[in-house]
Amino acid sequence: MDVIETEGLTRRYGKRTVVDGVDLHVPDGTVHALLGPNGSGKTTTVRMLATLLRPTAGHARILGHDTVSDAHLVRSRIGLVGQFHAVDPRLTGAENLMMFARLNGFRARDARRHALDLLERFDLADAADQAVREYSGGMRRRLDVLAGTVVRPAVLFLDEPSTGLDPHSRNEIYRHVLDYVAQGTAVLLTTQYLDEAERLADTITILDGGRTVATGTPSEIASAVGTGLDVAIAPEDRDRVVSVLARFGAKQVGSAAIQDNSVKLSFGLDHDPALLPILRALDAEGIDVHDIGRRRASLDEAFLALTGHPTERTPA
Repeated sequence: MDVIETEGLTRRYGKRTVVDGVDLHVPDGTVHALLGPNGSGKTTTVRMLATLLRPTAGHARILGHDTVSDAHLVRSRIGLVGQFHAVDPRLTGAENLMMFARLNGFRARDARRHALDLLERFDLADAADQAVREYSGGMRRRLDVLAGTVVRPAVLFLDEPSTGLDPHSRNEIYRHVLDYVAQGTAVLLTTQYLDEAERLADTITILDGGRTVATGTPSEIASAVGTGLDVAIAPEDRDRVVSVLARFGAKQVGSAAIQDNSVKLSFGLDHDPALLPILRALDAEGIDVHDIGRRRASLDEAFLALTGHPTERTPA
């Protein structure tokens, strides 16, 4: 059953259209990622779905409830972790989670026990009775995620949840989210990090300029945009190779050092290229090609081809 549905979801600010006719269908027990560069409409879409912003046009339904006319019913069934801190800096970590637990129907004793269990799971137990204003940025972000998921929601919205976190904290958030998904929660995740989308998402929608440019599984999106091309050359020939390949519509999406003093450049193309013309063009420039090969495009290459922007990877 689709628990998140949108039809022509649109938001305008004056003459500027921020979200333009977005259609989404997210079943229960799955993760759907909204992937896109800054300003692509990801956060605005989440705010409309979470009843924080009214659509200018189109409709959105959560668990069959309209986000405008049934907003109170929607709010009772969702969890939201936004980009900005939602916890009270004057309270301790435990007090913040106890407050959210009480708002969700926990009795006082059960609320404290539940809060301490969550803090232990996210390595925040030692700071349970410390004022949140004394937390580091990463600690606050982990507490935000816990506050938005004190109880398992039917639908969970995560707006760039791992920004600024170290790898261990990101992994804890991923594990926490996937535990809820296994119990039937539907998750809509916004992210700029491709590897986060690949790791968590069953399906992905790529937004650019407020519009949907692709939707499907990661492999479906990658296979729909063309071919990847890898070229191994001497490092000093890098710029000339990029220039030659640009004539064939190839965009560089990555590079890696390999053996024998070579560097492998990876390119994305929106078509299946013939290698002989490329080799002739490289030879005409006096470029010694150590190796060349075609392959199915990666999601990085698909994103670049669809949006014109390179993707980001989570920092190590």
